[in-house]
Amino acid sequence: MLRPWQTQFWLEASPGKTFHAKLLGKLIADIKSGRLAVNSMLPGSRSLAKQLGVNRKTVQQVYEELESQGWLITKPRCGTFIADIIPEEDLSDENKQLISNAKKNKLTTVLVENLYKEALSTSNNSIVMNDGIPDTRLIPYEILSRAYRRACINLSRHSNLGYGDPRGIKELRDSIQKMLSEDRFMTCSSEQICVVRGSQMGIYLASRVLDPNKGAIIMEEMCYLPAQAAFESNGFKIVKCKLDQHGLNIVALKALLAQYEVAGIYITPHHQYPTTVCMPVDRRLELLKLSKQHQFVIIEDDYDHEFHYETNPIPPLASLPNSENVVHIGSMSKVFAPGLRLGYISADQAFIERAAQEIVLIDRQGNTITEHVLSELMESGEVKRHIRKTRKQYEARRDFAANEFGRVFGSEVSFNLPTGGMALWIDITKLVKGKKIASLPNKDSTLSTQYNDSLSETTHIRFGFGAITTTEITKSIEELSVMLKI
Repeated sequence: MLRPWQTQFWLEASPGKTFHAKLLGKLIADIKSGRLAVNSMLPGSRSLAKQLGVNRKTVQQVYEELESQGWLITKPRCGTFIADIIPEEDLSDENKQLISNAKKNKLTTVLVENLYKEALSTSNNSIVMNDGIPDTRLIPYEILSRAYRRACINLSRHSNLGYGDPRGIKELRDSIQKMLSEDRFMTCSSEQICVVRGSQMGIYLASRVLDPNKGAIIMEEMCYLPAQAAFESNGFKIVKCKLDQHGLNIVALKALLAQYEVAGIYITPHHQYPTTVCMPVDRRLELLKLSKQHQFVIIEDDYDHEFHYETNPIPPLASLPNSENVVHIGSMSKVFAPGLRLGYISADQAFIERAAQEIVLIDRQGNTITEHVLSELMESGEVKRHIRKTRKQYEARRDFAANEFGRVFGSEVSFNLPTGGMALWIDITKLVKGKKIASLPNKDSTLSTQYNDSLSETTHIRFGFGAITTTEITKSIEELSVMLKI
């Protein structure tokens, strides 16, 4: 197999009087530092001797000595590799200093550590936790691939793959502006839109732009914990507000506003995450009045606006009267797939410019090719066509999942059929009464305790139906029945 890179060695700074000693010390130092990773393959003795301009026998002697000490292992007809377990040796003063410096890193929170571990486990195995994610099997791969090919050809021909606007390419911001105006009743210009890499980045940018010295962030008591982690990481105090059958409880909110200085409220009004409740118009209007009265920002996470099944969806907060303080965040992750990493923020121009300044510090700009692809698909009507097609499929899966819960569990569970989204919020109080449930070995079901870091007792599960077929829904619900009825 052809190696992608040839490992290079610089021996001038290596201690030792002889070449043998220099190479020996250098290899040990590179293994300790991690430059030569465990199980990685070293250059062949002939290749390394040629690179360093020495006799091959000298390299062979060094390899043999390191193998006898336990640093290397030789695999017949394969080569020489760094051992999986390297010898324990006392740390040098230099390495002790490196460890000492590592302790100066800013500490993280338990929540962030848990989210990171979750992300690693998702990427390292094929089991993806499904709490309402889209079905990547429904992605129009052929349409996407053709659009990517056209974008690559056009951009290379016109030499347009250099640095660009940190807010996103003008074409995509114009396409998003049309969608927000025509489909969501929002009045905004392309200058009030910033393209981001998914809604989580939009939330994080909001946490960077807002000032923690101006007050706390209020969040729903059951909420999207990565959003909470973003605000906490930037110094905000988090205050939780009660929910009821219509979403955020306005009476409870007023009590909190009387008690705390508040910089902003993070909310998921379209389909409350995780309970799936849709906030009614009268409550939205009251929330907007409170925002103007108390001068706090509303961060509206409209993560799955496209998938609403009952009549027409209620207009976003950002489209209603008194919405001057609303930061509207949307995502294309539910439309296509989380891996596409495209979302947007719509807010007043000053907020957008501050967000763009933060982007310059993070990664300068987004993915120009992907932004051109999405803009083309939006303008050609392919995005709307895909949404219309998948919306019918997700609605059918919702109805099927609801019927299956009734068939399998009967009156032992209860739920309200959500008006949209890709998950059901199932009350399992009758089944778990007196039981301690720490986790469920079911990838499509998430315990209610996972959405509130202060909850100790499970009352509900969030069942994701969007990413699985009807056959898979039946199997998952029947497996869940066995787990819960033990």
